[in-house]
Amino acid sequence: MQQIVGLLPFILMFVLFYFLLIRPQQKRQKAVRQMQNELKKGDKIVTIGGLHGIVDAINEGTVVIKCGDGSRLTFDRNAVRDVTPAASPSLDKA
Repeated sequence: MQQIVGLLPFILMFVLFYFLLIRPQQKRQKAVRQMQNELKKGDKIVTIGGLHGIVDAINEGTVVIKCGDGSRLTFDRNAVRDVTPAASPSLDKA
């Protein structure tokens, strides 16, 4: 019985780390993987390097991004950090 009481703080610390650090990180990774798998042509994206562009083509593991000057760059699909929402037309007119 005393051994269990001695291990109780370590068990509680592991449970606390799991719910505060490990589980939220796993949820974020799952959301990023889902976003990367759901990429489609025409999506406005930002890469992990900060490049903004529009998806021009998608292959199994790569994405071709069209930049503002018309150039096309090929990136790994894992390099896509975020899909940016399309700007509303009312904001573009202002």
